[in-house]
Amino acid sequence: MPARLSDAFKSHPLNLQLKHPDFSSLQELPDSYAWSQNDDQYPSSPGSFGAEQESVPVIDLSDPNALKLTGHACRTWGVFQVTNHGIPSKLLDDIESAGRSLFSLPVQQKLKAARSPDGISGYGFARISSFFQKLMWSEGFTIVGSPLDHFRQLWPQDYDKFCNIIEEYEKEMKRLAGRLMWLMLGSLGISKEDVKWAGPKGDFRDAYAALQLNSYPACPDPDRAMGLAAHTDSTLLTILYQNNTSGLQVLREGTGWVTVPPLPGALVVNVGDLIHILSNGLYPSVLHQAVVNRSRHRLSIAYLYGPPDSVQISPFSKLLGPSQPPLYRPITWNEYLGTKAKHFNKALSSVRLCAPLNALVDVSDHNSVKVG
Repeated sequence: MPARLSDAFKSHPLNLQLKHPDFSSLQELPDSYAWSQNDDQYPSSPGSFGAEQESVPVIDLSDPNALKLTGHACRTWGVFQVTNHGIPSKLLDDIESAGRSLFSLPVQQKLKAARSPDGISGYGFARISSFFQKLMWSEGFTIVGSPLDHFRQLWPQDYDKFCNIIEEYEKEMKRLAGRLMWLMLGSLGISKEDVKWAGPKGDFRDAYAALQLNSYPACPDPDRAMGLAAHTDSTLLTILYQNNTSGLQVLREGTGWVTVPPLPGALVVNVGDLIHILSNGLYPSVLHQAVVNRSRHRLSIAYLYGPPDSVQISPFSKLLGPSQPPLYRPITWNEYLGTKAKHFNKALSSVRLCAPLNALVDVSDHNSVKVG
């Protein structure tokens, strides 16, 4: 991801004048972290585990029907889990170990790699924190480009080992993301000829990405805390690895919050806002949140995948017609990141040209969503 993508945040700096807590030393939930019950638009409170009778689709990528199954999951859920994805289990273990090592460092050590208020890389609070009155029971570390400078601050002796893990993980994730893109687009009838920015080999070589490491420490009062508040991703797609502790929830239309349980070796795939735009609203970008646990620490690593920064993202012409006008105007990822930084969950509706003609509510319009 080129440095200029971080320009999206220059005019929307995250100025939280707060001390980063040592979560392990807190025996009670501070008031600044205590969330109230959600309003009745959400059927469950932050600490509950939603509708267990529904389960997010699990797709075996070696299944001959993977294309059809992916399309169905994207239309009906906006999220699915994948198995037989080709990412070595040792690499997943290594990235989890690196995350644990990072977040177990003393607070003062982690702050040596703190993200600047208008920056994108480094250690700090979630960028969405500024949209909420209460703080989230989590800490994060964002990697864009090489983590070398930050890792030298964190691990003066061992930074090479951790840089190599990140580099290998990003290489494998980029390959998987390209494969998932063609499953998602192919199920819409989109071919390589329709996506010029996929490159001559159709491998999305010039795509950009960020890596987001998230830590959710054990919490003394999980029913009143929120790990990460409800949001959609400003990506094409997001590939999430989560350790063996539950916490991820997705909002299912007509059902409520549904937990996405950790499955050994599986990865979670979220439809992002940009695929929602490309699909002209056919694929919902899934609203999701993270809840916390009283006794267990949860770790997740999100691979945030986006297009080349100069590409204008707009609905595919193949999906348009007299009764399917384009719902969104063209927008670059850089411009959209700035829109999201300003408008948060109203970002999609702020770039929408018209309402769907079928009179259905746009499933990814979170104008009315309130949390906490």
